[in-house]
Amino acid sequence: MSDFQIREASADDVPDLIRLVQGLAAYEKEPDSATATPEQFREALFPSQGDPTAYALVGVREGTVVAMAIWFRSFSTWTGRAGIWLEDLFVDPEQRGHGLGTALLSRLAAICVERGWTRLEWSVLDWNTPSIDFYRAHGARSLDDWTTFRLDGDALSRLAGP
Repeated sequence: MSDFQIREASADDVPDLIRLVQGLAAYEKEPDSATATPEQFREALFPSQGDPTAYALVGVREGTVVAMAIWFRSFSTWTGRAGIWLEDLFVDPEQRGHGLGTALLSRLAAICVERGWTRLEWSVLDWNTPSIDFYRAHGARSLDDWTTFRLDGDALSRLAGP
């Protein structure tokens, strides 16, 4: 029996989610890039009206949230079915090795299977070999023929036009 619990996040978990995202940003050498506020997380995950923009699972150990998986629903035009885009999976460094990451990934896979969704996808920084090795150990494969693009900041504003 594991010494942790995986559950859906609640609004009370927002401060812990922010803390974990900041920990992830520091790990990815971008500590100043994590600028999301608790209010933004509450509105995205637990809106007062409409559907959530994103969803979160948390890993709790000894009464403390120590891991998270934040995801949103994607869609494949090729299969005509939904899937999950895993935006972030993070386990506090001192809590690694207890199976929390595997349990979070397993729960996301189970959500896909339960709902008849066809894909669980995410991106990983090329230098992050510990995570790449972790994902490959669970049967994930890299899509090396694909390159991720992003428009943000000034480039996004320029393309949007006046």
